[in-house]
Amino acid sequence: MAEVRVCLTDTFAALDAWFDQPADLRRYRPAAGGWTADEILEHVGLTNHFLLILVDKATRKALLNAQTQDLAAALAAYEFQTGKLADIGRHKSFAWIRPEHMEPTGTRPLAEVRAQLQQQLAHCRQTLAAMPNGEGALYRTTMSVNGLGKIDVYEYLYFLAQHGQRHLTQLSRNAAEFAHNPA
Repeated sequence: MAEVRVCLTDTFAALDAWFDQPADLRRYRPAAGGWTADEILEHVGLTNHFLLILVDKATRKALLNAQTQDLAAALAAYEFQTGKLADIGRHKSFAWIRPEHMEPTGTRPLAEVRAQLQQQLAHCRQTLAAMPNGEGALYRTTMSVNGLGKIDVYEYLYFLAQHGQRHLTQLSRNAAEFAHNPA
């Protein structure tokens, strides 16, 4: 849980720093196409929104399971699947066609996107706080991205942070290209 919390905090802090970058950098579109920094940030917020719906459902079920399952036994056999989730944090490490509802429109005000990401970090922290004893390990649900299969609530939160990391790499690439081609 501590590793997930740190990863979430670091990822969201790095994303938040992008809102303070110059507007011309944030609006720069890579020469080969792709998203601007503003669009990437909007996409992360959209994706988090839908992931957190799944996290909330899984959290409720995990907490219910904690009333009837042996938490100590589950934790004794618990293995966090860090390696399985590592590819999520690497930009272009696998092919994935995102659902249309996770595509940025470029029309949301930047302040709204920033506030959404800040609220999402708070939401993630509240989720972790609601399961302080490891209850999140008691419910697993299928994640189709990159064939991950069944992951638990903590792994879903880590997935969310890794998705942000994936796009931080994309943001860094945009910045590097912009530095060489400021248009």
